[in-house]
Amino acid sequence: MPVHNPKEPPSVAPPLLDTAESRPGPSDEPAPAAPGTVTGPRDHPSGASGAPGPAPGADIEDGVADPARPAGRLRRLRGLDWPGRVRVLGPAVAVAIAGVAVCLELADIWVTAQLPDAPYTPLPFAPEDVAGTTFPIFGALLVISRPRLLLGWLLCLGGLGSAANILTANTATLLVHNGGHPLVHPLWVFADGVWNLTTYALGVLLPLLYPTGRILSKRWCVPGGVTATALALDWLCSLIAPSSVRTGHNALEVAAFTPYYQETRQVLHTVVAVGMALAFSSLVVRFTRADGIERRQILWPLVAFAGLVVPWVIGYPVWWLASLTLPLVPAAIAVAVLRYRLYGIDTLISRTLVGAGLVGVVAAVYVLAGAGSSLILSGVDRFAGLGAALFAGAFFHPIRAGLQRLVDRALYGTGGDPLALAAGLRRRLQHADPAHALMAALEVLREGLSVTGIAVEIDGTVTTSGRPDPVAREMPLVWHGEPVGRLLIGPPGGRRFPAAHDERVIAVLAPYVADAAHTVSLTTALQRSRERILTAREEERRRLRRDLHDGLGQTLASMAMAINMARHTLERSPETADALLRDLREGMNSVTSDVRQLVYGLRPPALDDLGLAEAVRALAEETRPGLAAGEESVAEVEVAGDMSGLPAAVEVAAYRIVQEALTNVRKHARARRVRVILHRNGELRVTVADDGVGLPPGRRSGVGMSSMAERAAELGGTCSVTSGPGRGTTVTARLPAPPGLADQQTAASDSPTGVRR
Repeated sequence: MPVHNPKEPPSVAPPLLDTAESRPGPSDEPAPAAPGTVTGPRDHPSGASGAPGPAPGADIEDGVADPARPAGRLRRLRGLDWPGRVRVLGPAVAVAIAGVAVCLELADIWVTAQLPDAPYTPLPFAPEDVAGTTFPIFGALLVISRPRLLLGWLLCLGGLGSAANILTANTATLLVHNGGHPLVHPLWVFADGVWNLTTYALGVLLPLLYPTGRILSKRWCVPGGVTATALALDWLCSLIAPSSVRTGHNALEVAAFTPYYQETRQVLHTVVAVGMALAFSSLVVRFTRADGIERRQILWPLVAFAGLVVPWVIGYPVWWLASLTLPLVPAAIAVAVLRYRLYGIDTLISRTLVGAGLVGVVAAVYVLAGAGSSLILSGVDRFAGLGAALFAGAFFHPIRAGLQRLVDRALYGTGGDPLALAAGLRRRLQHADPAHALMAALEVLREGLSVTGIAVEIDGTVTTSGRPDPVAREMPLVWHGEPVGRLLIGPPGGRRFPAAHDERVIAVLAPYVADAAHTVSLTTALQRSRERILTAREEERRRLRRDLHDGLGQTLASMAMAINMARHTLERSPETADALLRDLREGMNSVTSDVRQLVYGLRPPALDDLGLAEAVRALAEETRPGLAAGEESVAEVEVAGDMSGLPAAVEVAAYRIVQEALTNVRKHARARRVRVILHRNGELRVTVADDGVGLPPGRRSGVGMSSMAERAAELGGTCSVTSGPGRGTTVTARLPAPPGLADQQTAASDSPTGVRR
């Protein structure tokens, strides 16, 4: 009996089968003989005797005490290695039990065929037949996988008892149907005894020991002991029961007990039902104390029990459906014990509850619409079904979403409700700056998924919350169709959620993470752009300082010295002063040229004097003589769209890109023909194509190509270079230039001649 005696001290409580181990201890070998004990020849080779008197527990044969016999028997019993024998012989015994149960069910099929059809079920079999077939099979599977787990043996023996019970009961019924037989009452007594044992195994021991094979505490032995006593007394009542047509003649009938027979059995059955209810309540206590894994193991059979209890509670005429749902109980137990990690019981419960809720809501809407139309609009009740169907279809998705949220809140609490997590994340994002928004989103997502860590990789930069290593899942982050990074999800934490729940959380929160990642990407790009602008500004200042100090400054200083010399020599040597003044005039021309070069470096004057289109034509005309064909070379410029009103930055970028591209054509392409296209249609597209030798394979981008790409990128545009050996080179730049965009970067004004300056 696996249930402990509550009066038994803990030191002598028998271990359960699934936890028993053969552990060598001090008692495995004989202890040294104490003074005054008799030492046998096995203990001392010399066979010397000690003080007279037998040792405690020693056998006495022919007046001679042999203390070696108990020790030898103990060693032989421990040498049997019971755990090892269970592991080796257990699967074979379980398979044999399942085979015997199936054979008994086959015999019962023949016996049932001889009986008239039962009026309470349309099925040709009873629930006991289903239990006698399925319980031993799934129990054998458990024993094969875990021979020392007591749950598998309970399923095997319970199924065998169910098969034996139904076969014995149907055999006794068949004998009564054929006119009676002296074995009818012994068969019923045997059937009652087997059924009571089956009830105790499956209705009391199984819930008390499930799923670990260990009882919660010795206090739970009390309902087990009370139920066992009630079942034993119930069997004694059947042993001395009064004779009847159904149970046959009872030779052990006690006439004085006949008036109290029915009441006594009714009381005993009530005690058994209360004991079974207490045993099943232990699952509730175990569920509240268990971790996530053990909770899932408990949830599996509870779902199966729901499929068994619902038809039973509804009763006639659908209670026979319990025969079809009964196999789910041992199947759920086997899956929960062996494969609970492979299937999401939370997902099954969630979808079951949502589906049942949808069916209930739709049915209620249909019933209310039908009742309302029959009472109020009796003339148009034929449209009630159509209206109810349209209403249910229109509100199907909102109802489903609401039910799913309620189920998520019930199963996982607020920490597992995706919509509650999203609402909390929105509140956090309202008070977080862009730098901390991504971290807030990752923390909420990590809490919702219950993982050890989560990270986002954006352009090689990783933002981490927790410890995502090792990465269990990787998925791209997409913002309005544009990839912005990668989401790295770590392994599950202590509270593991099912896959379907994780998918719902990811579907709800991933857009927030993508938005935050995009914001971080934009912030990073803006910071880099600012750094490039500052760098370019400082470099330009350095260049201007160098040109002004080393070039123009030195020239002006020398001119000042020349003026002083001319002033001092004017009276004494007019010829020398005149020569100095002529040199000073030539220096003034050089200063003017240097000033023009400085101004040209800041902004090409041709853009202000001619406009973008004419300035590009001037560049092309300057480039034409330097092409491979000399004066016969061709340089074409094609303009499509209105080039007026372009921002100054766009004009400068387009001009510099064309200038750099034409310089490369003149120096490297050996081209005879070059074509420049300016096309404006929502954006300014600049194309420079030549028929030269093209770029060689493997050529790296130089400073010129990099500068063209940087100029386009600074404005949010792109610049690409395509080429092939012998097919020329094409430079294509796309710059943002929406129609009608005013130039807000320069104070433009029109001169009287109409030239924009």
